[in-house]
Order: sequence, then structure tokens, then C-alpha cells
Amino acid sequence: MGLQWELAKKYLHYYFTAGNRHDVHSPFVFDLVEKVLRDKKNPAVFQEIEQVRKSLLHSAETLQVTDLGAGSLMNAGRERKVSDITRHAAKPPKFGQLFYRLIQYFKPEYLLELGTSMGMSTSYMAKAASPATVHTIEGCPNIAARAGRNFDALQLKNIKQHVGNFDTVLPGLLKELPRLDYVYIDGNHRSAPTLDYFEQCLGKAHEGSLFIFDDIHWTPDMEAAWHTIQQHPRVTFTIDLFFIGLVFFRPDMKVKQHFILKY
Repeated sequence: MGLQWELAKKYLHYYFTAGNRHDVHSPFVFDLVEKVLRDKKNPAVFQEIEQVRKSLLHSAETLQVTDLGAGSLMNAGRERKVSDITRHAAKPPKFGQLFYRLIQYFKPEYLLELGTSMGMSTSYMAKAASPATVHTIEGCPNIAARAGRNFDALQLKNIKQHVGNFDTVLPGLLKELPRLDYVYIDGNHRSAPTLDYFEQCLGKAHEGSLFIFDDIHWTPDMEAAWHTIQQHPRVTFTIDLFFIGLVFFRPDMKVKQHFILKY
């Protein structure tokens, strides 16, 4: 309860202090806000994915879960309901839809997700990225298998699943990929592993890469990781949307800037 209350207080502060497009003086960021963050279009693919989410939320199915990260504080048990995993671990629709729009806007070819869960965000990314491949890593084999069924239901053929501990799987996968255009880190919600994955992925980042970090305000530990990422010499600007943070490496930003925008 304490953690949720602290997060709620932080969110209220964010909600009343975050800026909007009128507070942005960078043409690149202004364009991003106008064409992506403020885009309200609702294509049919959104409804397809949300139908799958709805069925998961009403499912009576349970899974034996291996939790390798900080996990969800809501669910500490070994056996978990699919409905609970979906409710607590999957990002809300508006963020999956934001990922879809970001991918449509930037058109990345090499995409990586750390933390598949039920595959809702993965599905939005894959729908937007076709014909590119989305590589997604999940630590729990049973959750990965259940996500695979969701991908089949959505007829998604451009997702490559990798199952195992991030620490084991990620180094080998990075050797296979020529570069990383888009990275979504949503797995081990602790500072040290988050920074480790960031540093590993940086080896394949370039000026046009976009890295997205989940739950940047979840705990003081994750906030510390977020501040460290913001200060990294290769990071030229970041956008804090409270529940997620966007990280850019574009050299045309002469001064390092950090935007806190309402979304």
C-alpha cells in the first residue's frame, strides 16, 4: 500500500506540473508531440489487440510462474491467474498505442523488447513494425508460451520470442543484431540490472535510436536509474511521460535537454 500511495503522490505532482507542446522549443520534439503524442486516431488493429486483452482479463486460466526480476509486488505467488498477470503486468492500452505510433513515425527495423509478459505491448509494436522483426525476451517459459498463443490469435508472424534470464539471453541476441533502432526495457524493475541492460544495448545504439524505459518512477531505486540514464554522455535528450521515459541520442540537440510532458 505504501508503494502505491507514494506513486500516486508522485503522479499527482507530475500531472499538475508537466508541460505541454507550448513548453517545447525544439522543432523535433514539438513535431513528435503533435504527430505522435497528440494523435487520437484509433485504427482497427487497436480493437483487435484490445479484444485479446479483454479475453485475458476474463480468463480463469492459471500459470506456474518463474519470476526472475523485481516482478509485480501485487503477485508474489508461484501460481498466478492469467487475468491478474494481464491486469498488473501489461501496460495499459494507451501506452501500447503510443508504441504503435512511435514505430509508425520512426520506422525502426531492429526492435528489441525486454519483458514480453502477455505480449500486449509486443503486439502493438509488431503490428506497427511489419515487415521488421520484433525480438522479445521473457524470463518465464509459461508466460512466454501464453504470449505466443496471443500472437497466433492476432496472426503476428514478425515476432521472434527468446525465453530465459535476460542476463543470459541478451548478450547472445545482441551479437546477432547489427544495430538497435528501438528498445523497450520492461523487465527487471531494479536500478542495477536496468543500467546494465542500458549499457549493453548502447553498444548497438546509433544517432537515430529510441530507447524506452518502463516504470521510471516506480521506486526511488528506479528513479535513480532514470537520472543516471539522463546524464549519460551519449544521451542528448529525454522525455518523461511519468510511467515511461523516452531516451534519444540525436546529435542535433546542442544542449542536453529533459522534457516532462503530460500524456
